[in-house]
Amino acid sequence: MESEGYKVVFEKDSVFLHTSAKRHQDQDSLIPGVIRIVEKGSDTVLQWTPVEEAGDAPQIVFSKKDLSGSTTEEVLFDPGYEPDWAVISTVGTRPRVQDEPPVPVAPPPSPRGQWAFSISLSELKSIRKSRPGLGWSYLIFITKDGVSLQALHFHRGGTKALLRALCKYLILATSPKDSRLYLVYTHDSYALSHSFDELQLFDDNSSNLVSRFLQDPYTAAFGGFSKVTNFFRGALHHEDGTAQRALGDPSAGLEDEPGFEVITCENSWWRGAVPANGLPWQMGVRLQVQLGERPVVQREPPVTELEWEQHLDPEGRVTNVDRLRRRIFAGVSGAQAGEGLSTGLRKDVWKYLLGYYSWDNTSEENRAHVRRKTDEYFRMKLQWKSVSEEQEQRNSLLRGYRSLIERDVSRTDRNNKFYEGSENPGLVLLNDVLMTYCMYNFDLGYVQGMSDLLSPVLYVTQNEVDAFWCFSGFMDLVHQNFEESQESMKRQLAQLTQLLRLLDPLLCDFLDSKESGTLCFCFRWLLIWFKREFAFTDVLQLWEVLWTGLPCPCFHLLVACGILDSEREALMNSGFGFNEILKHINELTMKMNVNDILCRAEALYRQLAATPELLRPVQELLGLGAGASPSHSASSDPASSPQPLSPGQAPELELADSIPPSQPDSSIEILPTEDPSPCQSPSP
Repeated sequence: MESEGYKVVFEKDSVFLHTSAKRHQDQDSLIPGVIRIVEKGSDTVLQWTPVEEAGDAPQIVFSKKDLSGSTTEEVLFDPGYEPDWAVISTVGTRPRVQDEPPVPVAPPPSPRGQWAFSISLSELKSIRKSRPGLGWSYLIFITKDGVSLQALHFHRGGTKALLRALCKYLILATSPKDSRLYLVYTHDSYALSHSFDELQLFDDNSSNLVSRFLQDPYTAAFGGFSKVTNFFRGALHHEDGTAQRALGDPSAGLEDEPGFEVITCENSWWRGAVPANGLPWQMGVRLQVQLGERPVVQREPPVTELEWEQHLDPEGRVTNVDRLRRRIFAGVSGAQAGEGLSTGLRKDVWKYLLGYYSWDNTSEENRAHVRRKTDEYFRMKLQWKSVSEEQEQRNSLLRGYRSLIERDVSRTDRNNKFYEGSENPGLVLLNDVLMTYCMYNFDLGYVQGMSDLLSPVLYVTQNEVDAFWCFSGFMDLVHQNFEESQESMKRQLAQLTQLLRLLDPLLCDFLDSKESGTLCFCFRWLLIWFKREFAFTDVLQLWEVLWTGLPCPCFHLLVACGILDSEREALMNSGFGFNEILKHINELTMKMNVNDILCRAEALYRQLAATPELLRPVQELLGLGAGASPSHSASSDPASSPQPLSPGQAPELELADSIPPSQPDSSIEILPTEDPSPCQSPSP
């Protein structure tokens, strides 16, 4: 885009400025705008300008010839469900840049115009980036005068593309004292020589250096040298010319994938990683791993009731548990949906998989355990049932939980016959179990998304008490997903990104080029274990496979990789941009075949397990011990995969068979309908 000595070399919309000013009729605390890099003769400037409320194109130096012309917009995408708790909900409109050449005009006066800024790149001293996480990324530009400009929030991504575009004109070096701060240098000899002083390869305190060197000479020495690698990466990459592309190139502004990647705080999961062969990796460098051929995986026939009975001894104990769990993992036929465990068998097996029953207990011991757990459940249920309206008015936490649960229950799986209708007893049970869980786990309480996890469990058990304790076992596995800090979700997304980069670096490069490399669209997948991605009956099969803990504790991450692998061609060969990728991923809901995805996920695991040079963190993530044979699944070693949660083994007094009269809300059990297999996939 050129006009009379001006050339726009980079442009990104949906860049918001969050002000702290009070709101009034013509000023908001959230101002959308566009950021550009503009070449003005011998100078290059960074400019941000707000977008006017009337919908005109962004204006700093340029404006359309015909301001009355309408802007082409993408169609809004409606995911078809309530997205309160989902990170990826809707895809909004994004104005498209017009092809006609603009002409320079003066920007019209606007209340928002006071926030616009334009700064020469030669005046930049440093750039501060946001902490890695799930929120909007932002950048703060700091001038040589020490002035910090207002933070710019990139609501649709673009920070990496902007920084890479800046590298054409500047050298960005990570500060040795702050990993989130980039020091800015121009491409000249003085700046290069001065940079070595700014890098501070070793601390000024020489005694501290000597101390660290004596304790760990390798880390102390190469830790300093790695800063040189970080510094020269930007300079050398600029000199080779790979970043200078024609503006018409769809990947303009993005660098070619280099042969190495500097490990930053965003990849802390890999910090200190060592390959399986024990040789140290080069400091700050990630080498490419050569993977073998991906094997073909076939699912086995499902576990039958006869096969299950053959694993029970005369007293009802389950024998050969490891083999049985492997059969449950592999026992999904590819012929048609619903061929996992049968409905009657699933009702019993899930109690073992979720730790409600102990594999070592006899049938009588399990029945006594149920009586104890039934009494414990109703004691907790009575705690919230006995709270009067007057008491609840003084308990904002309980009141908030009740309101949130009632709202979520009213919209959870209502297309399923088990929950349809306004007077359905299944809805009452769903509500009561979730309220009682708030009494059971005060620290966590209720978070949106938990109703999605309970719904299939209640559907299968069809018993209030059984559903509660199975749900509690499930929550023991995934409760960290719902914690306020979101550290577990951040870690899983980082692990998923690194696994996908090992398996398919080209797909990762493509997603990076479209500002989708964070895989934020996978957030819902991991949060509720694909509950809304597959048909209801398919979710039952998928979950019982994941509950086995085989072949590795993180198999759900490989399931996510399997989904992306199945959509690889559709994503890379269709010219999708940021919006189209999100829309395509959301539209996969209820359209995927669970058996195909499970086969892909297991094949990916076997491919990685057969690779001898995996980083140790990857080996640990995949449950591969130091001496594990790649040809054998990690499931062959009980210690290499998480064992099912088991109730406490301490002896307890056996309670009476009946529930005391003071607890009238006895466990409600829903009798089977005339149709013995009511598993119907909800309509999308």
